[in-house]
Amino acid sequence: MSTPEVDTTIEVFTRFGNKDVPAILELLNDDVVIEFYGPSVIPYAGNYRGLAEAETFFSTVLSSVDIHQFEPEQFLSDGKMVTVTGQLHLTARSTGRDIRSDFAHVITVENGKWTRFRDFMNTAEAVAAFS
Repeated sequence: MSTPEVDTTIEVFTRFGNKDVPAILELLNDDVVIEFYGPSVIPYAGNYRGLAEAETFFSTVLSSVDIHQFEPEQFLSDGKMVTVTGQLHLTARSTGRDIRSDFAHVITVENGKWTRFRDFMNTAEAVAAFS
């Protein structure tokens, strides 16, 4: 089902795939909150608030891993909330080890911009890859 919230999310993912951080930031609210759960061995784990920190988050992800697969499989929309599930395969650049995991992203979209992004994946895979 296509909704404006899903369309915005797909566009952010497209810009992420193109490694275009400035274009991603155009679709984020000035006060965006990003939550990536996991220990600090994962370079991009943590809580980020605002556009400057969001830029740090996306830049750190893109500089820390090589993306082989980032495949959203399902977009579920409920009002301003979009839940995306899928599969990923990354390689940690610092070690050359693979990260393979299902993922779920829970995103809040208001007025055509992300206001909150939460990332859930098998962080044990990421910890092992970065350790």
